Amino acid sequence: MNKRKTNLLYFSLTFLLAVLFVFPLVWMVVSSMKTEKAVFDQLGTWRSFLPSANPSEWLQPYKEISARFNLFQYIANSIFYASCVTIGSILVNSMAGYAFAKFDFKGKRFLFGLMLALLVIPGETIMITKFSIVQKLGLLNTRLAVILPALSAPLFIYMFRQFFRAVSNEILEAAKIEGASHFRIFWNIMLPLSKPAIATVGTLSFIGSWNDYIWPLMVLTNTSDFPLQVAITNINNTQPTYTNQIMAMLTISTIPLIIIYIFFQKYLVQGLGSTGTGVK
Repeated sequence: MNKRKTNLLYFSLTFLLAVLFVFPLVWMVVSSMKTEKAVFDQLGTWRSFLPSANPSEWLQPYKEISARFNLFQYIANSIFYASCVTIGSILVNSMAGYAFAKFDFKGKRFLFGLMLALLVIPGETIMITKFSIVQKLGLLNTRLAVILPALSAPLFIYMFRQFFRAVSNEILEAAKIEGASHFRIFWNIMLPLSKPAIATVGTLSFIGSWNDYIWPLMVLTNTSDFPLQVAITNINNTQPTYTNQIMAMLTISTIPLIIIYIFFQKYLVQGLGSTGTGVK
């Protein structure tokens, strides 16, 4: 009986938390499927969680915001940035993790310890330093200024290192005897064995790049290069503002994250859960 009560309490609390997290998302989506007048007329009532009764009005806010602003350009920019950061992050961090896991070189322990120490430093504290470096390299107001600083992360290097350490050295020695180079061993053996880490790093990199707001705002001045998150703020400050159109933009910006999480949830949980042991 106590176990049933415990399960019921657990289910009730889980359901309550789910409702608290989901209802703002539901309100955002349905508000993007009704007129501006309906949004405010139904605010505070149960009807605020229902879309318009007229299906012809569901896509109207999306058409209106697309007609006012070059929304597709901003979406394309976000997709470009997120894709480049995801692919580059997988390649850069996996190679660094492979070096820490399987190579012996002078200062390896010191560098690895320094990298782990960087995990406790908030990214905002080094943002000015990154900006200075990007400025000296002459990359300000270019797409590379958004992409390059996001390619490497201590957490991702650590994750790949833990996965690669679990691979037996005998496999690498056999490959070397067959004449395989270090890069071929990395590309044909190590990388395919680390699919959970690839999925985890790829998912987190995509989400981080897609949601990034402060850094692109600092390094970009050309509005045509703005990602969607920066464009949303600019559009929100452009008069006149309409709540249903703003909700439509936010819905568009949220949909890719939901899709990514649905398809890669299994690998994300597996990768994060296996980081400490290297078990795949």
